[in-house]
Amino acid sequence: MFSKTCEYGIRAMIYIAQQSKNNVKVGVKDIAAGIDSPEYFIAKILQELTRKGLLLSFKGPTGGFYLDDKALQCSIADIVKAIDGDKIFSGCGLGLDYCSETKPCPIHHEFKRIREDMANMLNNTRLDEFHEKLTKDIGFLKR
Repeated sequence: MFSKTCEYGIRAMIYIAQQSKNNVKVGVKDIAAGIDSPEYFIAKILQELTRKGLLLSFKGPTGGFYLDDKALQCSIADIVKAIDGDKIFSGCGLGLDYCSETKPCPIHHEFKRIREDMANMLNNTRLDEFHEKLTKDIGFLKR
C-alpha cells in the first residue's frame, strides 16, 4: 500500500514523537535501531521530512530530531503526502490512468469506499496518539 520509504518515514515519525514526548532529541543511529531500518536510508527520509517542515532538527552535540507540540499534531496522512504524494487518496486500485466515475475499472466502486475509509483514518490519526500504546507495549515499531 505504501512505499518502503513511506513505511520507514511513518515509523520514524512515530518513534521520534515518542521520544519527543519524553523531551529527548534523537539521532539517526538511534532512530534506525528503534525502528529496525537501514541508517543511510532513514537519514535521507528524515532530511526530506525536515525540509518539508514536518520534522525539526537541532545540530550539535546535544542535537537530534524532535517534534514540538505543533508537529506532534501532524497526521499520518501529512507524512504519506510528503513522501508518496496523494495518489493513494485518489488513484485507481489497479493503477489505471483512465479510471473514473464515468469509466470505472472493475474494482472502482469497492476500492473507492476502501480509499475513503483509509483517508479518514490517516487524516484523523495524529502522531501524539501513539505514546500510550508504545509506553504500555500495546503497539510496536520493530518487527
